[in-house]
This record gives sequence, structure tokens and C-alpha cells, in this order.
Amino acid sequence: MKLTHLITIIAIFVCTTFAWWVLGGVITSRTNHVSYQTGDSVSGRWGPPLIQKHPSARYTSSNGGKVTLQPSKSDVKVRLAYQPVKMGLLWHRTYGVTFEGHFTFTNTAAITQTLHIDAELPAGNTLLDKINFTLGAGEKARRSVAAPEQGVITDSVQLAPGESIPVTVSYECRGMDMWRYAFADASRIRDFTLTMSTDFTDVNFPISSPTDRKETDAGMQLVWKYEDAISAPGIGMEMPRELNAGPVAAQISFYAPLSLLLFFGVIIITVLSRGISLHPVNYFFLAAGFFAFPLLFSYMLDVVPVHLSFVIAAATSLLLVCGYLRAAAGTFLFRVAVVAQSAYMVLFSYSFFFKGLTGLTLTVGGIVTLGVLMALTAKVDWSSKLGAVSPRLA
Repeated sequence: MKLTHLITIIAIFVCTTFAWWVLGGVITSRTNHVSYQTGDSVSGRWGPPLIQKHPSARYTSSNGGKVTLQPSKSDVKVRLAYQPVKMGLLWHRTYGVTFEGHFTFTNTAAITQTLHIDAELPAGNTLLDKINFTLGAGEKARRSVAAPEQGVITDSVQLAPGESIPVTVSYECRGMDMWRYAFADASRIRDFTLTMSTDFTDVNFPISSPTDRKETDAGMQLVWKYEDAISAPGIGMEMPRELNAGPVAAQISFYAPLSLLLFFGVIIITVLSRGISLHPVNYFFLAAGFFAFPLLFSYMLDVVPVHLSFVIAAATSLLLVCGYLRAAAGTFLFRVAVVAQSAYMVLFSYSFFFKGLTGLTLTVGGIVTLGVLMALTAKVDWSSKLGAVSPRLA
């Protein structure tokens, strides 16, 4: 191979790399633009990440001080229904929640007190439906009609010393990304149980893990139980991670030069060891065939499902590159190209669909390539192929 040919191939690789990076930047810009346009729209319709705070009660003591009480018993049931919404190239992790909390408040004072019971509802632009705030049980139950002030529903009840009253808070709501249940800092939580039912099994706990869990026909049932805890950690559930096609397509485009570099390396060593003639123009068409893959993949995503887009784009690129090499250089190089392109372009690009596998895939692919090339070229007389680096001894 002439030095001028090698320099031309390097120039082709550099220009293709620049084109890929430009394409990656365009995809990222499109994705961010769609995210900016649709994020507020989805949040406005579905609501933000929801936080439900633990209710409390308060009364004024005989010396005029304010005393805050936590429920003496809590039994909370939460049902989460995952309902993701796709807008453009992005999935938004939206969900519906049904909340039902049964709390018991007890007057621990030595005299009769008027307890003001506060139930703080999720804040933000949140549509709450089927709200129920009931004090008492049975025939003595009284459903509160108090309007929330700054997101807090407050109602009052008079209790004798040691007397308890059950309180029920329930509603339906929709939110995004995560649902949380929060306690007041340094508060003492007694006899607390939260049972969460989900219609998905891909669960992630950003705050604390449940004390019990089991898989159901519909999804998961998770239980958090605190018998007597101080500064109890909150409870949270993140919605399952969705595969967002835009960021994946951008990553594939940004890292595509690595695939082409390895592919060119295999092809160059193969043609040198086998005495096959390839002109730099041939490498230009090979690079163009590689470039077709992320280009077609990124612009099919708007109209075709992501995995089908990947298959179509990969098959098109394989047909272009390997079919061209078969016509230009014969069957042997065609077979080498099929294996190399499938490994470096298809498998490496598909690893971006799985978080954490990209680096491992590239490492394993590089090591396997090195081993195969060393085995295939161990007996090649490189001095006759490239010229001796030093004069032979007589």
C-alpha cells in the first residue's frame, strides 16, 4: 500500500468522523428542542413528580405553646399505574396514583383539647380527583368540606384525654417520574405501614427499600413498616426507565468513528496480507455505507418504532458495505466484512440500548479482533508486503 493511499484513507476517516459528530449534534439539538417544547405540556396535563406528606395534628397548650402530634397509627395504601407518554423522540414517565390513608390521632394531653388536623396534599399544578377527608368512623363519621389553603386541608375535632379519632384521606392523581411519601424531620413515627401496589416490576427505590416485597400477577406489592422510628426515611418509587430514542441515536453517531476505525483496520490488514487491491475510492464508498446507518436510523425514529428502525438501518448499511466489497474485491473480503461490520457497527451500536454495556462491548470486541488478526497474520511475511525496516544481513 502506498503512503499516499494511506494518507488519503486517513483523510476519508477524519472527514467521516466530522460528519458523524455534526449529525450527533443535530440529533441532540432536535431532542433538546422537543424536550423543551413538550416537557411543560406533559407536566401541565399530568402534573409534576408528586410528594405526599405525612399528616399531623396540632393544638394549643395551657401555656399558649403550640404542640404538634403525629398519628398514633397509620395504614397507607398506594396504587401506581404506569402510563408513559411519547412526545417526539422522548418518552415521558407519567403515571396515575390512587392514595388511601387511614390515620389515628390520639389526644395525649391530660385535658380535653381541640385538635386541628392537617392533611397536606401534593403541591404543584396537580389535578386531584375524588378527594375524601373524613374524621371519625361509622355513624359518627364526618366528611370534611374544608377547602385547602396553600395545599393543606385542615379540620378540627375536640377530644377528651386519651381519646382517639380515625382520619381517612384519599384521592386520585397523576404525576411524572417519581412518587414520594415524606415525614417531618426528626419526627417520631409509630405503628406505620405503607403498602404499595404497582402494575410494573422494574422497581427502583431512591430513598429507602421496602421491608417486604412480592411479585403479583399485575406487578409488585411492596410494604414499608415502621414500628417506632425517629427520623424515619421517606418512601419513594421511580417510574421505570424508558428507552429514549433521541439520546441513543446521538450516542451511536458520536461513537460511530470507533466502529469505522476498527473496520478499516481489519480491512487494511486483510488486503495487505492477502494481496488484495483496494483503492482509496473504495474506502470512501465503505465509509459512506457506514455513515448511512446512523443517518437513516436517526430520521426513521419519528415514524418507525426504535428497534425496527435500528434493524432497517443496520440491514441497509450491511447491504451497502458488504455488497459493495463482494463486487469490488471478491468473496473472501465479503465474508470478512460481514463479520467485522456486524460486530463493530451492529453489536457495538446496539449496546447503547443497555446502560453500562457499551464500554465492555468495545473492550471485548477490540481484544477479540486483536486475537483473530494475530492468528490470521502470524505467518505473513510483512517485509515482503511493506518492505524491510532494516537491511537484511548477508
